[in-house]
Order: sequence, then C-alpha cells, then structure tokens
Amino acid sequence: MRGVAIMVVAALLLVTGCSGPFGSGGSPDQSRLERTDLRVGVGNPIDTAPLRIAVADGSFTRMGLHLELVEEQNSQNALDDLAAGRVDVAFATDVAFFTAAAAGTALQLQGEAYTSAPYTDVLVTLPGSGYTDLSSKKSPRIAVDSATDFGALATRSMIATAGGDPTKVKFVTRTFDQMPAALQSGAADAALMIEPYSTKAQQELGARVLADSSRGATMDFPVSSYASTGLFAQANAHTLAAFRQVLGDAQQRASDQSVVRAALPRVAGVDDTTAALVALGVYPTSLNGVRLQRVADLMHDTGMLSQRLDVPSLLPKADTP
Repeated sequence: MRGVAIMVVAALLLVTGCSGPFGSGGSPDQSRLERTDLRVGVGNPIDTAPLRIAVADGSFTRMGLHLELVEEQNSQNALDDLAAGRVDVAFATDVAFFTAAAAGTALQLQGEAYTSAPYTDVLVTLPGSGYTDLSSKKSPRIAVDSATDFGALATRSMIATAGGDPTKVKFVTRTFDQMPAALQSGAADAALMIEPYSTKAQQELGARVLADSSRGATMDFPVSSYASTGLFAQANAHTLAAFRQVLGDAQQRASDQSVVRAALPRVAGVDDTTAALVALGVYPTSLNGVRLQRVADLMHDTGMLSQRLDVPSLLPKADTP
C-alpha cells in the first residue's frame, strides 16, 4: 500500500465548478458541522503526505475539525475498519474501493489521494537476473502486495503493453518490505514496488527497473483515494464538505514537490537522501469521475470486475463532473 495552508473557498469553487457547502460568502460556518471529530484511516505515507501535513500544521483545526489518524496496514484493513465504524473516512487504493463498491458496499468518495507518474510504481529485478525483457517469460512470477489490488492490475497492464499474456502471470504475495527477500531467494522473478521501497531497493541492493507502470493504460493512473460509507456521508454532509475543502487545499500545496520531500523524513521515516530521490506522483485537488472511471474500466477489461462500475455515482453530488 502508498506526504497546507488554507486557501480561500472561492479558489476551491473555481476548481470544482460547484457551489460550496458554507454559502456564497466563502467563509465556513462551523456551527453547521454535524460533528467536529473525524477518525481518518491513513496508509502509504507518500500517498497521504498532504493530509498528514495538513493535520500537523493545524489546517483542519482552523476549519473546526479534529482529525484522529488511524494507521492502516493495507486497503483491506481500511475497508474492514470503515465497515465496523472504527474509522469515519478510510484511505485505500481505488482498486480496493471499486472492488468493494461492485460487491454492494455503499461508499462515497471524499477525495482523491494520489495519481501515478513516471517511476512511482515499477517492476524491479536484482542484478544478474535473467529477466531482462518484460515479455521474455511466458509465466513470470511477480511479487505484489495483493493479487486483487492495484499492483496486480498495474502488472497485468504492463505485461499486456509489452506484448505478453497477462493471464499467465503468477503472483507471489508479499508485503513491500518482504519483496527484496523474495527476489533474492528466487521466489519471484520481479516485484511491483512503490516508493520509497523501489528507491531503497536500488540504493541497497542495486535493483534495476524492469518496467515502469506509467505506460499504456496505466499512464498517469489514479492510485488511491479517501472514502466514507454512504450512510455516514448522508448524515455528515457539511462535515465531509469541510474535510474535502481542507484536503483539496492540502493537495494543492503538495503540487510543490519540495513541500512533500521536506515532510517525508517525518511522515515516511526515510532519510533525507531517499526523500530527495523518490519519484513523486500527482496529488489531485478535487474528485474527478472521468479520471477515476479509467480505473474501474480497466478493472472490468481485465476481469477484476464482472460488470462495469459507474464511478461518478460514488461521488458527492456537488463533486460530480
């Protein structure tokens, strides 16, 4: 699984093209918030860096919100905690959210977290590996964190783009920190790694990039988002609108990569050198149903979803393109 100052509301409205939840004056009426405390699940520190920065610098507090961050090990844990009411808003991959929605879970997306860019998600091998061409093995063993999540979808897409048969891939499930050992033991021919793990593997093991996911169907691809249950969203519309506003402002600030890189040693536990070297993706400032539909459609095309999912139906009405 995958690092803010408050801008005026008018700027956010220009981005989203809709009216705000706090009236035409543009300043929040905190008395309209249904609640002031939110438990928010967080995962990959790079994906969630803007949110973590906004919590630390008081941006949510100034909006009248107190966020309790709950660390999640993976997307499935996040969805379980959301269903059980242990968190009010969960962070997970878009693949995980759309899989759950297709299975009947009532979700409302509250913000996009991260979109891939060149070298943010890569297949890596170790020095001396005979796997030097993506299509050279008929049934490559690929280490992924989950055979039903983003890594598997991206791997199949990369194999298909290279002219291989994605149905022949044999997935080896490992956590990201276990992947180097899987490569060293020969249990996997390559591993789908995210940052900062891929940079660490290159620094510490001399790993090389076999393929970059930012090609073909997964170029500039939506990776992760935040969501609440449908019932929670219905009962807390103003609170979640305030959450989205601050998140959007935080994501906008993160467009300056230096802001994220400066925070990574604190939020991701990496050293300054690694923070300077990691490939960073894009932090969307608002929900975009057209962009997110790409994920659901690729899932459908590759058999991860049996029927096409209408992603715009999962967005708050005011954020639907």
